[in-house]
Amino acid sequence: MYQKQIEQLVLLQAIDEEILVIEAEIKEAPLELVGLDERVKTLKASEAQVIEKLDILKAQLRKLETEIEEDSLKVKKSKNKLMMVGNTKEYHAMMREMDSLEKLNRMREEERVAVTEEIARQEAALGELAGEVAGVQGECEAKRASLDERLAKGQKKLDGLGKKRKKAGSEVPPPILARYEFIRSRIPHPVIVAVDGGVCAGCHIKIPPQTYNELQKGKQIIGCPNCQRLVYWVEHRPKGE
Repeated sequence: MYQKQIEQLVLLQAIDEEILVIEAEIKEAPLELVGLDERVKTLKASEAQVIEKLDILKAQLRKLETEIEEDSLKVKKSKNKLMMVGNTKEYHAMMREMDSLEKLNRMREEERVAVTEEIARQEAALGELAGEVAGVQGECEAKRASLDERLAKGQKKLDGLGKKRKKAGSEVPPPILARYEFIRSRIPHPVIVAVDGGVCAGCHIKIPPQTYNELQKGKQIIGCPNCQRLVYWVEHRPKGE
């Protein structure tokens, strides 16, 4: 009877350990997507910044082109009027105005070229970001599909282990099972451990000689006086352990 109880408790513990591993995987698996989702958000924020910059640059380019066109028209009109000027003073005044407008337009042309080049760079950067976003989103979708499958498999395993656990628990006397569950709820795994050479494998502390002697008799389930785990003599280890 004692040996059978030890076997069922060790089996129950093995099932519980497997359940803990699967539950941890189910809990942690969705976290794999968090990093990718954050990456997508970061990339999209960068995209928004580039788009905003492009809007500003394009507005600046339109303004420059309008100003260049308007001042070019002024210069053209001034040149047409130049031949009609009646005196030297007015002639030189118009020449200075045209020179000033032409100089300003040359500066604007240089700025227009620089802005056009920057727009090209930003559009290239936007294209790269769009490609990267698509790539990460694709990775997200693939991982999400894989995750759903893994979670479904994990849940199926848990359901099966739940049935095995119920069966194993039913073969342990209720008082001993209640004691196992009580200890399990208060200390980390393992709950039931072997004692070898008088030392508990759970807390690695030597148990009292009298307790060790009782344990070796194999008459009843005993708890470690130090860590409260259920213990059994190593020679009583269930087969297959």
